[in-house]
Amino acid sequence: MPEVIFEINRDLSVSMRDQTVPGHNRWHPDIPPANTVAPGGTYRIECKDWTDDQVRNTDDADDIRDMNIDPCHMLSGPFAIEGAEPGDLLVVDIVDIGPFQEQEWGYTGIFAKENGGGFLTDYSPQASKAIWDLDGIWTSSRHVPGVRFIGNSHPGLFGCAPSPDLLAEWNRREQALIDQNPDRVTGDVPAHDGDVPGAPQVPALALPPLAKDALLGTLSGADLDRAAAEACRTIPPREHGGNVDIKDLGVGTRVYMPVYVPGGKFSIGDLHFAQGDGEITFCGAIEMPGFIDLHFDLIKGGMDRHKQSMPFFKPGRVGPNYSEFLTFEGISVEDGRNYYMNATVAYRQACLNAINYLMPAMGWTFEQAYLFLGAAPIDGRIGGVVDIPNSAVSISIPLSIFDRNILPDGGGGRDLTAD
Repeated sequence: MPEVIFEINRDLSVSMRDQTVPGHNRWHPDIPPANTVAPGGTYRIECKDWTDDQVRNTDDADDIRDMNIDPCHMLSGPFAIEGAEPGDLLVVDIVDIGPFQEQEWGYTGIFAKENGGGFLTDYSPQASKAIWDLDGIWTSSRHVPGVRFIGNSHPGLFGCAPSPDLLAEWNRREQALIDQNPDRVTGDVPAHDGDVPGAPQVPALALPPLAKDALLGTLSGADLDRAAAEACRTIPPREHGGNVDIKDLGVGTRVYMPVYVPGGKFSIGDLHFAQGDGEITFCGAIEMPGFIDLHFDLIKGGMDRHKQSMPFFKPGRVGPNYSEFLTFEGISVEDGRNYYMNATVAYRQACLNAINYLMPAMGWTFEQAYLFLGAAPIDGRIGGVVDIPNSAVSISIPLSIFDRNILPDGGGGRDLTAD
């Protein structure tokens, strides 16, 4: 087993703040390294689940409904990389990933509208939850019956620390976005895009720095107060990577990450046992605490040499390999209104079309189908963004993960289930 450079107490009552070496839940260049790694080495990093274990293995969704988002995400790190300097590329190979043996279950949640909601909040405004049992590479859920599938395990969130200038740029542009509609959470604004009267919209357009519940490693006192007032939240992806939630970042993947500060200060967390493209419920993957084994290396001056200022990666070959799918389309038309080349609207419509099909096909509620699309390894693709006025997208659902044939009956032609 690789050397463990960040260890987690398995007792769910022990928060990240109370670990022997605490991690962090904000981005800031002044967070002290939790450990140091050498290029060419492979190391094991243990991670809390992204909410710091606020969710329990129960049949109610009270913990999702009442979740405090302010401490999220809980990250392990940061880790200083020997010899790393601004302008380098940090090379990270994902060697292995898995749940802790003490907790072989994960969860998917639908956030209530008053707590931020998800991709389909207007259609499912209440909190809901599915617990998934993890059995080796397989998973199934008592809350979403009729499916069993292989997980595409991956980290949802990682990145190197921003430089002071990059941190200031994030705060500047995100505050400018907030200023476009500072009353968005409580004001009388529409559910979709702000120019048609409607119901109150959540969440805000962006999340400004929040000192409340900020954890910045071992920073304390005046240094903590100063940094917490300007540290960025971990919720969105940014130039350094961050919360990208790319399901293809599994075992065998090699990631090239820009370095912005001396030592790089790499952090990671938000481990997923499985996820569909989009993670549409916001808490939409199968979230889990666990371990991840990483190999580190450096390309000196790599950012300039390869003309890249954001991470890029070569996907691994390990993961579920499905061959037959049922695909649903969506276009940028919603509630009788044509949106111009809006891929987000088109993806929402594709998801709704799939949900409407799965509900009678599987005997599911809307929420069960919604939870399934966030957790299962569905593929989302953009078909076209050039044919005005409509973007076209699709989602493809593997057929072999169902315990029954869900293809339409009748219609003539040859029997596709016999292939």
